[in-house]
Amino acid sequence: MTFYQELQLSSTGSKQLIRNTTDKKEKRRHILIYNFKVYLVMAFCFAVVTLYSMIFGSDNSVAGVVFLLALLVLRQADFGIRTHHGLLCILGIFTILIVGPRVSNMVSPWPAFAINLCCIFVLMVLGCHNVIMYNHSTFVLGYLLLQGYDVSGRSYYLRVIGLLIGMLICMAVFYKNQHNRPYRRHFLDIFREFNIRSARNWWYIKLTLVVSTALLIFSLLELPRAMWAGIACMSVCLPFSSDIIERAKKRGPYNIAGCLIFIVLYYALPAELHPYIGIIGGIGVGYSAGYAWQTVFNTFGALSIAAGLFGVAGAVALRIGANVFGSIYTVLFDKAMNKIVQLVDSRECRKTV
Repeated sequence: MTFYQELQLSSTGSKQLIRNTTDKKEKRRHILIYNFKVYLVMAFCFAVVTLYSMIFGSDNSVAGVVFLLALLVLRQADFGIRTHHGLLCILGIFTILIVGPRVSNMVSPWPAFAINLCCIFVLMVLGCHNVIMYNHSTFVLGYLLLQGYDVSGRSYYLRVIGLLIGMLICMAVFYKNQHNRPYRRHFLDIFREFNIRSARNWWYIKLTLVVSTALLIFSLLELPRAMWAGIACMSVCLPFSSDIIERAKKRGPYNIAGCLIFIVLYYALPAELHPYIGIIGGIGVGYSAGYAWQTVFNTFGALSIAAGLFGVAGAVALRIGANVFGSIYTVLFDKAMNKIVQLVDSRECRKTV
């Protein structure tokens, strides 16, 4: 395996390669490449987000994060349709990211709920036809981040420009890497093939409803950081119910663990190093192959920002509350939806008999 090929491996792939290598010299080489990759990705992410902040303002660093997440996914993933039709999916996704979060923040909770339903559902349809690619987590996450870190006025116009530039770069990279895909399906086939009774499309509906209702609940209760609850629901709501329960068991406890570690770091480090706790979290995510520890380290960046707004205690309480709520709510919501399906199926069976 070449140096470049090793750089393309995920953390899981790199760790497996290191474990399976018996030659000590080769093992050291794989370890060095793995460490280089983690810090290279971290440096690239830091550079992109910093550049976005410098050009479009510090309020729009989140636009750099969203662009970066989309780029890292689209360089490898596809939409299961012809590549040039996939460009239409990217156009649709970024249009929603530009318009949806801003408009939903301009209206009261119930109209915002309707907007979230439409936007998140279309993001699922456009971006996650190939469930294995797990594209939805990137695009729905981007939607929630932009909604949570909303801007207006001139900052919003700069955000639009930043996202449009990001969209064009994503399109170019996507086409370059995916143009040889042998798909025959077209853009419209995504909609023609929609069937509410299919497992995939039913999952689209469940995820859309659970995330949107969680956002609505937080909005009606006037709780801050509603996006944390939405992200927790999105992360836990997997295509299969058995996986949802297992994911929920990790989401809440490991968020609590991440919050506790953050508190230790926050009070152990001098104040001038507090802005770098988020970077420590990013490095930790790079080394994490499993969901549990990724959840732990993902708390660092979110809490670093929230601590300045709500204080450490307030930020930690919000973080834990939102994630525990999102995890439990998603499990209960999934069970309720499954009950509805069972009732509908039983009634249809009676009619046919």
